[in-house]
Amino acid sequence: MTFLAEWGDRSQIATIALAASYNLLMVNIGALLGHFLCTGGAVQLGEWISKRVNEKQVHYAAGIVFILSGLVTLYMIFDHSKQ
Repeated sequence: MTFLAEWGDRSQIATIALAASYNLLMVNIGALLGHFLCTGGAVQLGEWISKRVNEKQVHYAAGIVFILSGLVTLYMIFDHSKQ
């Protein structure tokens, strides 16, 4: 699942370039370690946040961010069409 979600991401492109130039085993170890640390940190942070913020607040915050993102995108579309 993560592979499909991350396909084409810059970090994957960089890993492909590293594997083409350096020792494949060491690149694999480094990529796995980096992914482990990043995912492990996200899990730990998620657990910490879940103890302090309830799910309803997260939904409201996500909704507000989603609406703001849409408004900024709409503004940018209209702003670029004027130029």
